[in-house]
Amino acid sequence: MNPSAIDWSAPWLAPYRASGRRVLGAGLPAAGMDEGAAAGRHGGEGWVARALDACVPPPPAGPGGPVATSPAIRFVPQSRLPAGEPYERFIFETGSVPTRDNLHDFFNGLVWLRHPRTKRHLNALQAAEIARHGIGATRGPLRDALTLFDENGAVLDAPPELWRALLARDWQGLFVTHRDLWREARLRIFGHALLEKLVAPRKPMTAHVLVAGAPDSGRADDDEALAALLDPEQLRAKPFVPLPVLGVPLWWEGNERPGFYDDADVFRPARAPRSTTTRAALPADRRRPAA
Repeated sequence: MNPSAIDWSAPWLAPYRASGRRVLGAGLPAAGMDEGAAAGRHGGEGWVARALDACVPPPPAGPGGPVATSPAIRFVPQSRLPAGEPYERFIFETGSVPTRDNLHDFFNGLVWLRHPRTKRHLNALQAAEIARHGIGATRGPLRDALTLFDENGAVLDAPPELWRALLARDWQGLFVTHRDLWREARLRIFGHALLEKLVAPRKPMTAHVLVAGAPDSGRADDDEALAALLDPEQLRAKPFVPLPVLGVPLWWEGNERPGFYDDADVFRPARAPRSTTTRAALPADRRRPAA
């Protein structure tokens, strides 16, 4: 992992900037450390887990001491995950997040620090599905949706005009006609895999924006409200809409250039409605057996 590759001035990192710098500071060798101690703290196996763990906030304190809450999550080196044990079940049962020394798990940790309730909720839903169905060749619709949001999801607070344009895949309306309305909008990247990809930004990078609750405001910054929106029945239908994130005004200087949004390989139009031809109208030898 190369922390110097991260551009903390990037707008999509704004919610994670302070904690990210704090974590990296916790992982750096302290002044006066000898080489052996420094290697064990920064660059040695498990240093990302130790640095994240050092930044887990203590439970809130009340008049008589710490308030009883659910146990704080802990970060542990990947080697603590037993062979064959499902990652999500291990987290649910132990409260410990196995963490590798790479950018992917570093950003996962930052999202845990920023959205602990939402991440716990996602993990509980994953663990419940594993308990019901086990680990098979496919995850199933709910685990697919949970993984998609966890890895690539985003949350948007925006005026209704922007939501209508986004849902219609009206990119000119979203980014050009209503460009000024983005001053009233907040887009928060939740997916840690997308945060990792954005270390080296490319135009096609796309977030899956949660549609549930749109266009209510306040979800992007409210961990408890976001967790409450992740209803398993709704998630099975994959309530997401794609958004090429580098098209967001002020997020990427390239989108100021004429013709930026004319790239149909990135800003794809909405799909045409499916054919109204029914299965019964097809010749018998072309019908597929029911799934």
